[in-house]
Amino acid sequence: MKWNKRLVGIFGAVALVAAAVWFFRPNPVGVDLATVARSSMEVTVDDEARTRIRQVYTVSAPLAGKVLRTPLQVGDQVTADETVVAVMQPSTPAFHDVRTHDELRGALAAADAAVTLAGAEQRRIEAALSFARSDLKRAQPLAEKGTISQAALDKAVLVVDTNEAALASAKAQLQVRRYERASVAARVGNPSAIGVNDSDCCIRIQAPVTGQVLKRVQESEAVVPAGAALVEIGNPLDLEIVADLLSTDAVRIKPNAAVHIDGWGGPPVKGRVKRIEPAGFLKVSALGIEEQRVRTIVDFTDPPEAWKQLGHDYRVIVHVETWKGDNVLTVPVSALFRIGDNWAVFTEKDGKALTTQVEIGQRNSRVAEVLSGLSEGDRVVLHPSDRVAGGTRIAQRKVD
Repeated sequence: MKWNKRLVGIFGAVALVAAAVWFFRPNPVGVDLATVARSSMEVTVDDEARTRIRQVYTVSAPLAGKVLRTPLQVGDQVTADETVVAVMQPSTPAFHDVRTHDELRGALAAADAAVTLAGAEQRRIEAALSFARSDLKRAQPLAEKGTISQAALDKAVLVVDTNEAALASAKAQLQVRRYERASVAARVGNPSAIGVNDSDCCIRIQAPVTGQVLKRVQESEAVVPAGAALVEIGNPLDLEIVADLLSTDAVRIKPNAAVHIDGWGGPPVKGRVKRIEPAGFLKVSALGIEEQRVRTIVDFTDPPEAWKQLGHDYRVIVHVETWKGDNVLTVPVSALFRIGDNWAVFTEKDGKALTTQVEIGQRNSRVAEVLSGLSEGDRVVLHPSDRVAGGTRIAQRKVD
């Protein structure tokens, strides 16, 4: 009886200790688990980009003048050497100050006097010519009779010829003075009273290429200098993508690399790298950070029907392929963390988390290539919190 009572007491104490251990034992930490598996994998450089028409033609004013308001709207179709994209008229003369006006009025009076002087000189020469002709008319019969010498007759002829030449010169001089007066009178006149004749109007500028109007640089009627931009024209189907990539990313890209294009509001489309420019440039990011960028040109490889909704200067997201592999052992990057200079993961074994160092190769934003440390089928903890450590009891979190 005494031993029986002792055994019962011992068993009771053991049961009590076991119950206490079970009661105070910490519950497993709920975690998300993923399985290490083999799959195809690609590494890309991702960045924002914009579309642009390869050849944009800017129609400019051939000379200074007044450009009229164009009836064309952005998106209108134009035909090369047929569609009139701008009409220009001569501009109204500028106003002048009081002193310049007085100077011009004085110049006009001088021009009037010069016209009067030239007219008087013409009349004088006309009178001399009339007398010379009368003298020649009298000398001719006298020379025939021998009353005067042949030399006297020749002199009379010379006087007539000289005065005829002088009269022609005087008439031309009078015309010069009249034109000079007209020039000064035009400058003295009121600019607002000077109109545009039908013979002076107009210069009609035609489209240099067939395409669509992309931008009306000069919309309203205005006086513009020579070379001022008026309209931009281009072909919307002649589209390419310009991506300003970080120089550290651009060095990993090769010409003709595959490109996936999305983020533009339509289905993803495909492209390829056409050119990587050899010179970089400095660009300040939205956060005020100076970054060295390299311009990369991408061509569409899908037919225009797949991206015809895109236009000039639209925003897109490009994913430029730098590496691709098949049957690659991969682990989610959300499972990786650092231990010193090495990568590690928490693997699940018998309900516990084990710290496992791994060697990784290529990686993208979702998965990383496993070179060593893990095997296919291993389960790893995703996004491990500070509650998880080596030896911690873990359990798959239930998803409702």
